[in-house]
Amino acid sequence: MKSEQITQLLNKINMKTLLVITLFAFCSGHRIHFRNNCNKEVWVGILGNTIPDQGGFKLSHGQSHSAYFPPHWSGRMWGRTGCGGSRCETGDCGGGRLHCSGAGGVPPVTLAEITFDGSGNQDFYDISLVDGFNLPLSMRPRAGTTEGGSGSYYCRSAGCYTDVNNICPSGMRLYGTGGVVACKSACLAFGRPEYCCSGTHNTPERCPNFPYAQTFKSACPQAYSYAYDDHKSTFTCRGAGGRQSEYDVVFCG
Repeated sequence: MKSEQITQLLNKINMKTLLVITLFAFCSGHRIHFRNNCNKEVWVGILGNTIPDQGGFKLSHGQSHSAYFPPHWSGRMWGRTGCGGSRCETGDCGGGRLHCSGAGGVPPVTLAEITFDGSGNQDFYDISLVDGFNLPLSMRPRAGTTEGGSGSYYCRSAGCYTDVNNICPSGMRLYGTGGVVACKSACLAFGRPEYCCSGTHNTPERCPNFPYAQTFKSACPQAYSYAYDDHKSTFTCRGAGGRQSEYDVVFCG
């Protein structure tokens, strides 16, 4: 066999080995099961330290999709609405493309955030309205994959189940096809340091819960309403019996 043929063969073997290792890393990791209960099409966006499913896929009403996530993954997921042509009306990650491929969603957008296998080998997860709201969204451990425990924030469902667009203050509304399609955060809408928890307001003491954030918190008490709301919004959980934990992320449910 010629040296060129040997090199080509080794390259093929290396590529196959890399593919097997990658597939093993994902398949031996965690899974998140996405479901769209909204009465409209949702394009899912994913951003993290690796990018499952090229960072995005489409879910029609009632459709589900499962994605693999490697151990120690950390990142965020969101739903994009009104997608078609050159952009999505909410949560767009660049030019209305299906695969976000490492790009984040444009606020305002509801976020599901998770860190797998974090401190103490626990998962940390939450639903965040810090970047505003566009869709009701929930994240919950899948039955049988996590250990039991007690406490309001241990292996419980995190969610924002209210359509905040219906109660969004006038100065924070984002309009699109059919009316209000998203609700901006006070920081995005007004840019003031006391709403962004920035500048001299960058500590919990100098950036307490303010009226606009309280609007979000009253509607969705389990979700982050502003930057320093973690003590009432961060959930933890752990896989059961050596298994990797799995979660359900549901849009409009």
